[in-house]
Amino acid sequence: MDYVLMTDASCDLTAKQVDEIGVEVLPMEFQIEDKYYLHYPDCRMMPLDEFYKAIKDGAVPKTTQINFDSFKNYFEPYLKAGKDIIYACIATGLSGTYNTCLIAVNELQEKYPDRKIYVVDSRCDSAGLGFLMYLAGKKRSEGATIDELKEYIEETREKVCHWFVVDDLELLKKGGRISSLTATFGKALQIKPLIGADETGGLVSVSKIRGRSNVIPTLAKYVKRDADKNSKKQTAFIAQADNMEGAKELRKAIKGMFKEIQICDVGPVIGSHVGSGMLAVVFLGDRNCQA
Repeated sequence: MDYVLMTDASCDLTAKQVDEIGVEVLPMEFQIEDKYYLHYPDCRMMPLDEFYKAIKDGAVPKTTQINFDSFKNYFEPYLKAGKDIIYACIATGLSGTYNTCLIAVNELQEKYPDRKIYVVDSRCDSAGLGFLMYLAGKKRSEGATIDELKEYIEETREKVCHWFVVDDLELLKKGGRISSLTATFGKALQIKPLIGADETGGLVSVSKIRGRSNVIPTLAKYVKRDADKNSKKQTAFIAQADNMEGAKELRKAIKGMFKEIQICDVGPVIGSHVGSGMLAVVFLGDRNCQA
Protein backbone atom coordinates (compact mmCIF):
# COMPACT_ATOMS: atom_id res chain seq x y z
CA MET A 1 0.00 0.00 0.00
CA ASP A 2 1.12 3.58 -0.64
CA TYR A 3 0.08 4.81 2.80
CA VAL A 4 0.63 3.95 6.46
CA LEU A 5 -2.08 3.47 9.09
CA MET A 6 -0.97 4.71 12.51
CA THR A 7 -2.30 5.04 16.03
CA ASP A 8 -0.77 5.47 19.49
CA ALA A 9 -0.05 3.16 22.40
CA SER A 10 -3.20 4.15 24.28
CA CYS A 11 -4.98 1.74 21.88
CA ASP A 12 -4.07 -1.27 24.08
CA LEU A 13 -3.78 -3.64 21.14
CA THR A 14 -1.62 -6.69 21.73
CA ALA A 15 1.49 -7.25 19.62
CA LYS A 16 -0.34 -10.11 17.89
CA GLN A 17 -3.28 -7.88 16.97
CA VAL A 18 -0.94 -5.17 15.69
CA ASP A 19 0.79 -7.67 13.40
CA GLU A 20 -2.54 -9.02 12.21
CA ILE A 21 -3.87 -5.68 11.00
CA GLY A 22 -0.60 -4.01 10.00
CA VAL A 23 -0.94 -0.81 12.01
CA GLU A 24 2.01 1.27 13.23
CA VAL A 25 1.68 2.06 16.95
CA LEU A 26 3.51 5.13 18.26
CA PRO A 27 4.92 4.49 21.75
CA MET A 28 3.80 6.68 24.65
CA GLU A 29 5.71 7.59 27.79
CA PHE A 30 4.89 6.76 31.39
CA GLN A 31 6.75 7.38 34.62
CA ILE A 32 7.07 5.30 37.78
CA GLU A 33 8.83 7.12 40.59
CA ASP A 34 11.86 8.74 38.92
CA LYS A 35 12.14 6.38 35.95
CA TYR A 36 10.66 6.92 32.49
CA TYR A 37 9.52 4.21 30.10
CA LEU A 38 7.99 3.98 26.63
CA HIS A 39 5.06 1.65 26.20
CA TYR A 40 4.93 -0.48 23.04
CA PRO A 41 2.40 -3.24 22.25
CA ASP A 42 5.06 -5.86 23.05
CA CYS A 43 5.77 -4.21 26.44
CA ARG A 44 9.49 -4.32 25.73
CA MET A 45 10.46 -1.75 28.39
CA MET A 46 8.25 -3.03 31.21
CA PRO A 47 6.14 -6.20 31.23
CA LEU A 48 2.56 -5.65 32.33
CA ASP A 49 2.85 -7.93 35.35
CA GLU A 50 5.70 -5.75 36.65
CA PHE A 51 3.70 -2.59 36.01
CA TYR A 52 0.63 -3.76 37.92
CA LYS A 53 2.78 -5.17 40.73
CA ALA A 54 4.33 -1.71 41.12
CA ILE A 55 0.84 -0.23 41.45
CA LYS A 56 -0.14 -2.82 44.06
CA ASP A 57 3.06 -1.95 45.94
CA GLY A 58 1.97 1.69 46.13
CA ALA A 59 3.44 3.33 43.03
CA VAL A 60 1.43 6.15 41.42
CA PRO A 61 2.43 6.20 37.74
CA LYS A 62 2.12 9.24 35.52
CA THR A 63 1.72 9.57 31.76
CA THR A 64 2.58 12.19 29.14
CA GLN A 65 1.26 12.77 25.64
CA ILE A 66 3.41 12.42 22.52
CA ASN A 67 5.33 15.65 21.95
CA PHE A 68 5.88 17.78 18.83
CA ASP A 69 9.39 16.50 18.05
CA SER A 70 8.38 12.87 18.45
CA PHE A 71 5.58 13.25 15.93
CA LYS A 72 8.02 14.74 13.42
CA ASN A 73 10.50 11.93 14.01
CA TYR A 74 7.83 9.22 13.65
CA PHE A 75 6.21 10.66 10.53
CA GLU A 76 9.11 11.99 8.48
CA PRO A 77 10.78 8.70 7.45
CA TYR A 78 7.54 7.55 5.84
CA LEU A 79 7.04 10.88 4.07
CA LYS A 80 10.62 10.77 2.79
CA ALA A 81 9.91 7.28 1.43
CA GLY A 82 6.97 8.67 -0.55
CA LYS A 83 4.20 7.28 1.65
CA ASP A 84 1.08 9.05 2.85
CA ILE A 85 -0.04 8.79 6.49
CA ILE A 86 -3.35 8.43 8.30
CA TYR A 87 -3.06 8.67 12.07
CA ALA A 88 -6.03 8.08 14.39
CA CYS A 89 -5.26 9.27 17.90
CA ILE A 90 -6.59 9.08 21.43
CA ALA A 91 -9.81 11.09 21.87
CA THR A 92 -9.52 14.86 22.25
CA GLY A 93 -11.96 14.48 25.15
CA LEU A 94 -9.11 12.84 27.08
CA SER A 95 -5.83 14.20 25.72
CA GLY A 96 -4.20 17.10 23.89
CA THR A 97 -2.36 14.67 21.59
CA TYR A 98 -4.51 15.57 18.57
CA ASN A 99 -3.72 19.29 18.73
CA THR A 100 0.01 18.71 19.27
CA CYS A 101 0.06 16.39 16.27
CA LEU A 102 -1.65 18.98 14.06
CA ILE A 103 1.10 21.51 14.81
CA ALA A 104 3.76 18.99 13.74
CA VAL A 105 1.78 18.00 10.66
CA ASN A 106 1.39 21.60 9.51
CA GLU A 107 5.16 21.96 9.53
CA LEU A 108 5.71 18.64 7.77
CA GLN A 109 3.08 19.45 5.16
CA GLU A 110 5.08 22.52 4.11
CA LYS A 111 8.15 20.33 3.65
CA TYR A 112 6.28 17.54 1.87
CA PRO A 113 3.45 19.30 -0.01
CA ASP A 114 2.76 16.30 -2.26
CA ARG A 115 2.07 13.94 0.61
CA LYS A 116 -1.27 13.36 2.36
CA ILE A 117 -1.16 13.45 6.14
CA TYR A 118 -4.53 12.84 7.79
CA VAL A 119 -4.96 13.18 11.55
CA VAL A 120 -8.27 11.83 12.84
CA ASP A 121 -9.68 12.29 16.33
CA SER A 122 -10.82 8.74 17.08
CA ARG A 123 -13.23 9.88 19.81
CA CYS A 124 -12.23 6.59 21.43
CA ASP A 125 -9.69 5.42 23.96
CA SER A 126 -8.05 2.25 25.22
CA ALA A 127 -9.74 -0.82 23.74
CA GLY A 128 -12.18 1.49 21.94
CA LEU A 129 -9.33 3.00 19.94
CA GLY A 130 -7.79 -0.44 19.45
CA PHE A 131 -11.12 -1.81 18.24
CA LEU A 132 -11.54 1.07 15.79
CA MET A 133 -8.02 0.46 14.45
CA TYR A 134 -8.69 -3.26 14.18
CA LEU A 135 -11.70 -2.56 11.98
CA ALA A 136 -9.77 0.06 10.00
CA GLY A 137 -6.91 -2.39 9.43
CA LYS A 138 -9.35 -4.94 8.05
CA LYS A 139 -10.81 -2.30 5.75
CA ARG A 140 -7.34 -1.32 4.56
CA SER A 141 -6.50 -4.96 3.78
CA GLU A 142 -9.58 -5.06 1.55
CA GLY A 143 -7.98 -2.38 -0.63
CA ALA A 144 -9.42 0.87 0.71
CA THR A 145 -7.63 4.02 -0.41
CA ILE A 146 -6.40 6.48 2.20
CA ASP A 147 -9.37 8.78 1.51
CA GLU A 148 -11.81 5.89 1.75
CA LEU A 149 -10.24 4.75 5.02
CA LYS A 150 -10.40 8.25 6.51
CA GLU A 151 -14.11 8.39 5.71
CA TYR A 152 -14.62 4.88 7.13
CA ILE A 153 -12.89 5.75 10.42
CA GLU A 154 -14.88 8.97 10.81
CA GLU A 155 -18.15 7.12 10.20
CA THR A 156 -17.34 4.07 12.32
CA ARG A 157 -16.06 6.00 15.37
CA GLU A 158 -19.62 7.19 16.02
CA LYS A 159 -20.77 3.57 16.41
CA VAL A 160 -18.08 2.34 18.81
CA CYS A 161 -19.67 1.62 22.20
CA HIS A 162 -17.44 1.63 25.30
CA TRP A 163 -18.37 0.27 28.72
CA PHE A 164 -15.78 0.21 31.53
CA VAL A 165 -15.88 -0.89 35.16
CA VAL A 166 -13.10 0.45 37.36
CA ASP A 167 -12.04 -1.59 40.36
CA ASP A 168 -9.11 0.36 41.82
CA LEU A 169 -10.66 3.43 43.48
CA GLU A 170 -7.49 4.01 45.48
CA LEU A 171 -5.47 4.83 42.38
CA LEU A 172 -8.20 7.16 41.12
CA LYS A 173 -8.01 8.92 44.50
CA LYS A 174 -4.21 9.23 44.37
CA GLY A 175 -4.46 10.62 40.86
CA GLY A 176 -6.88 13.29 42.07
CA ARG A 177 -9.82 11.98 40.02
CA ILE A 178 -12.08 11.18 42.96
CA SER A 179 -12.12 12.44 46.55
CA SER A 180 -10.68 10.53 49.50
CA LEU A 181 -14.17 10.29 51.00
CA THR A 182 -15.61 8.79 47.81
CA ALA A 183 -12.77 6.27 47.59
CA THR A 184 -13.13 5.26 51.25
CA PHE A 185 -16.89 4.70 51.08
CA GLY A 186 -16.63 3.09 47.64
CA LYS A 187 -14.09 0.58 48.90
CA ALA A 188 -16.07 -0.15 52.07
CA LEU A 189 -19.30 -0.70 50.16
CA GLN A 190 -17.61 -2.49 47.25
CA ILE A 191 -18.91 0.09 44.76
CA LYS A 192 -17.51 -0.03 41.23
CA PRO A 193 -18.07 2.93 38.85
CA LEU A 194 -19.64 2.06 35.48
CA ILE A 195 -18.18 4.38 32.86
CA GLY A 196 -19.23 5.08 29.27
CA ALA A 197 -17.81 7.28 26.51
CA ASP A 198 -19.74 10.25 25.13
CA GLU A 199 -19.71 11.51 21.54
CA THR A 200 -16.33 13.25 22.03
CA GLY A 201 -14.69 10.27 23.67
CA GLY A 202 -14.89 11.87 27.10
CA LEU A 203 -15.55 9.46 29.97
CA VAL A 204 -18.90 9.68 31.76
CA SER A 205 -19.75 8.00 35.07
CA VAL A 206 -23.09 6.39 34.35
CA SER A 207 -23.89 4.45 37.52
CA LYS A 208 -22.41 2.58 40.44
CA ILE A 209 -22.28 -1.21 40.67
CA ARG A 210 -22.42 -2.61 44.18
CA GLY A 211 -20.42 -5.80 44.65
CA ARG A 212 -17.97 -7.60 42.42
CA SER A 213 -20.53 -10.29 41.56
CA ASN A 214 -22.67 -7.72 39.74
CA VAL A 215 -19.95 -6.45 37.38
CA ILE A 216 -20.24 -9.11 34.66
CA PRO A 217 -24.07 -9.14 34.56
CA THR A 218 -24.15 -5.33 34.34
CA LEU A 219 -21.69 -5.17 31.44
CA ALA A 220 -23.58 -7.96 29.65
CA LYS A 221 -26.84 -6.02 30.12
CA TYR A 222 -25.44 -2.94 28.38
CA VAL A 223 -23.97 -5.03 25.56
CA LYS A 224 -27.39 -6.59 24.96
CA ARG A 225 -29.07 -3.18 25.03
CA ASP A 226 -26.68 -1.30 22.72
CA ALA A 227 -25.18 -3.85 20.32
CA ASP A 228 -25.82 -3.60 16.59
CA LYS A 229 -28.64 -5.81 15.34
CA ASN A 230 -26.07 -7.63 13.17
CA SER A 231 -23.72 -8.20 16.12
CA LYS A 232 -23.63 -11.97 15.56
CA LYS A 233 -21.66 -11.28 12.36
CA GLN A 234 -19.24 -8.93 14.10
CA THR A 235 -16.24 -8.81 16.44
CA ALA A 236 -16.17 -7.38 19.96
CA PHE A 237 -13.22 -6.54 22.22
CA ILE A 238 -12.82 -7.13 25.93
CA ALA A 239 -10.02 -5.25 27.69
CA GLN A 240 -8.61 -6.26 31.04
CA ALA A 241 -6.20 -4.60 33.44
CA ASP A 242 -4.54 -7.41 35.38
CA ASN A 243 -7.90 -9.19 35.39
CA MET A 244 -7.78 -12.03 32.88
CA GLU A 245 -10.12 -14.15 35.01
CA GLY A 246 -12.78 -11.45 34.82
CA ALA A 247 -12.22 -11.05 31.07
CA LYS A 248 -12.82 -14.74 30.50
CA GLU A 249 -15.98 -14.64 32.59
CA LEU A 250 -17.25 -11.66 30.60
CA ARG A 251 -16.43 -13.38 27.31
CA LYS A 252 -18.45 -16.38 28.44
CA ALA A 253 -21.38 -14.13 29.43
CA ILE A 254 -21.61 -12.45 26.00
CA LYS A 255 -20.35 -15.33 23.87
CA GLY A 256 -23.53 -15.82 21.86
CA MET A 257 -23.89 -12.15 20.98
CA PHE A 258 -20.90 -11.88 18.58
CA LYS A 259 -19.14 -13.86 15.89
CA GLU A 260 -15.78 -13.30 17.58
CA ILE A 261 -14.60 -11.86 20.90
CA GLN A 262 -10.96 -10.84 21.32
CA ILE A 263 -9.27 -10.01 24.63
CA CYS A 264 -6.66 -7.26 24.85
CA ASP A 265 -4.52 -5.99 27.72
CA VAL A 266 -4.79 -2.54 29.27
CA GLY A 267 -1.28 -1.13 29.22
CA PRO A 268 0.44 1.53 31.35
CA VAL A 269 -0.93 4.51 29.40
CA ILE A 270 -4.49 3.76 30.51
CA GLY A 271 -3.61 1.51 33.45
CA SER A 272 -1.90 4.46 35.16
CA HIS A 273 -5.33 6.04 35.57
CA VAL A 274 -7.67 3.08 36.10
CA GLY A 275 -5.43 0.71 38.01
CA SER A 276 -5.60 -3.03 38.44
CA GLY A 277 -8.85 -4.91 37.90
CA MET A 278 -10.55 -2.79 35.24
CA LEU A 279 -12.78 -4.55 32.72
CA ALA A 280 -14.08 -3.05 29.47
CA VAL A 281 -16.20 -4.25 26.58
CA VAL A 282 -16.22 -2.53 23.18
CA PHE A 283 -18.44 -3.24 20.20
CA LEU A 284 -20.40 -1.62 17.37
CA GLY A 285 -23.88 -0.35 18.10
CA ASP A 286 -25.80 2.60 19.50
CA ARG A 287 -23.27 4.80 21.29
CA ASN A 288 -25.33 5.65 24.32
CA CYS A 289 -23.68 6.52 27.62
CA GLN A 290 -26.93 6.81 29.55
CA ALA A 291 -28.02 4.42 32.28
